[in-house]
Amino acid sequence: MKKLIVIILAVVAFTATANVAGGDISLLMQYEQHGAKYYDKNGKRINDMLGFMKEQGLTAMRVRLFVDPSLATDDDKGQGVCQDLEYVKALGTRIKAAGFKLLLDFHYSDSWADPVKQYTPDAWKSLTEDQLPDTLYAYTRRCLQEMVAAGATPDYIQTGNEISYGMLWGPVGTPNSQLKKLNVGDQSTVDRFVNLLNHATQACREVCPNAKIVIHTELVRNISLLNSYYKAIPSVDYDIVGLSYYPFFHYGFNQLESAIYNVLNNQACNGKEIMIVETGYYHKWQPTDINYDYSSTYPITNEGQRAFTADLVQKLLNYPRVTGLFWWWPEANEYGLNWNTQRVTDSWYNASLWDNENGRALPALYELAAFAPPLTGDVSGDGVVDISDVNIIINIMLGKIGMIDTADINNDGSVDISDVNAVINIMLGKN
Repeated sequence: MKKLIVIILAVVAFTATANVAGGDISLLMQYEQHGAKYYDKNGKRINDMLGFMKEQGLTAMRVRLFVDPSLATDDDKGQGVCQDLEYVKALGTRIKAAGFKLLLDFHYSDSWADPVKQYTPDAWKSLTEDQLPDTLYAYTRRCLQEMVAAGATPDYIQTGNEISYGMLWGPVGTPNSQLKKLNVGDQSTVDRFVNLLNHATQACREVCPNAKIVIHTELVRNISLLNSYYKAIPSVDYDIVGLSYYPFFHYGFNQLESAIYNVLNNQACNGKEIMIVETGYYHKWQPTDINYDYSSTYPITNEGQRAFTADLVQKLLNYPRVTGLFWWWPEANEYGLNWNTQRVTDSWYNASLWDNENGRALPALYELAAFAPPLTGDVSGDGVVDISDVNIIINIMLGKIGMIDTADINNDGSVDISDVNAVINIMLGKN
């Protein structure tokens, strides 16, 4: 046993991590409130969407958080802007109780924050540049403390949404010349951005020390800027490079793989994981400057969506450092009552896993789960293979705890030293 303990100590730093797959379900409670009805691919009614997604093998869910969405425009509210802290706590609690990991997506704005708009929340618009970082820190810390207290501790945290050109530019209506956009060639804007990010991350580390921090961009189309972006922020404390990938905007898989390859070989991203935190199959809206027609390869049909999703999963599985895949709006479906859903049902925002015409889950849902197969050696079921799994096996061998089926790694009917060796090899990347 002493020799075994020495071996365990020698590999304690190595950990095998399970991939996570899921979707952004930020509107689930709104859809439920307005009478959404869900069906599986066979037409059977789904009464518990989270339970159903769990049964299909999905392992994580993403939820966005706005500062004060009540101040968003009616148009933005019609597109799904409603997630204040109370809403997110309630949904986050359900997600964690259902056994999913939670990705919390801070939109540091009262409405959509993306590459073309990162407007400072109305309540912060009078703050000086010196006051803004501390306010960001205090807001992030308070939100996370309330999430933890509600039983909705995030496992992953995005400190900003699609912050390709910075964050907290200024309030809505600020002249373009006065906005505080990030320019990686202008050190003053880089320093401002880094300072904001580090204040946000500090709050995350203090309240949720086990959560992984995601820096999220949508620069797959611009590989040169993608490289320059992460090289410009080496002093930022984060764990995961988060990417958006929509083929109607970012082109085909070759472009995505080029982006992944460049991140993997960017010294500034050394050792960091990559997650596709937003992806989707179909948007009716098409940018006028995009000539790529992915529908010629993946038709706008159920089968086209299934094929696209299956191929995307297989591409990503070729990259061990790509550890997460999240679909955009997998909860969208047919909704009742007189809710303002025109922008949801008729616009590009309906990049869903659901067929609104017949109300059945589309094949993408079932293909997506293939990105997150059960992790062999994860005896504790926490999504990683580490020293805790070795300890459980040893305690079973010593008779301190009862049998756990997942501890029999080699499926020989017993739990013994061979299972310990198997877990160690998984941690070392040998299995």
